[in-house]
Amino acid sequence: MGLLAEGINEVIATTDCNAAPMGIINRSGSLHMVLFRGSHTARNIARDRWVVANFVFDPVLYVRTAFDDLPREAFVREEVDGLVVSRLRDVEAWTAFAADVERSSDEAIIVRLIPVKEEVLGLRLHPVNRGFYSIVDATVHATRYVRNRDPWLGQLIEHHAGLARKCGGPREWEALELLEQYMSGRAAE
Repeated sequence: MGLLAEGINEVIATTDCNAAPMGIINRSGSLHMVLFRGSHTARNIARDRWVVANFVFDPVLYVRTAFDDLPREAFVREEVDGLVVSRLRDVEAWTAFAADVERSSDEAIIVRLIPVKEEVLGLRLHPVNRGFYSIVDATVHATRYVRNRDPWLGQLIEHHAGLARKCGGPREWEALELLEQYMSGRAAE
């Protein structure tokens, strides 16, 4: 199994019909996630002990799953070693993991991941696009910004928004507009 590179891999993680952008940390083949307590993803992983990494390159989907729930039809059930897991329907590849809480604090849990199944469905070439990656970074900052309105996070978001405007294309611009709506509390249904 080898879809994850060394470092932090940004994926859309799915648990039981729940999706959220997450970083999977790969350090020398040891795989972990750090999850904020109280999130649906953390609760589901602690309860069910599995998670799926979805490899998808849609900036709008990263923004939407950071702030909102997807409809049930966005998910596909897969059987993995007698366990039924949820993955996203429209992905290029996915990896299912057994997940065990290794450590926890009042704010976060650290989960150890063991890959159990990996499938490539339709891998495509994705040239490096700073606009796409800026949307991912702005989204990460925005998930924290909406909780505490930290001016420093606001500056980081604006920096990445500028890069998305300059380096992105129509899909990144749509994602940026949606992100700004979520941040202002006026996201369209």
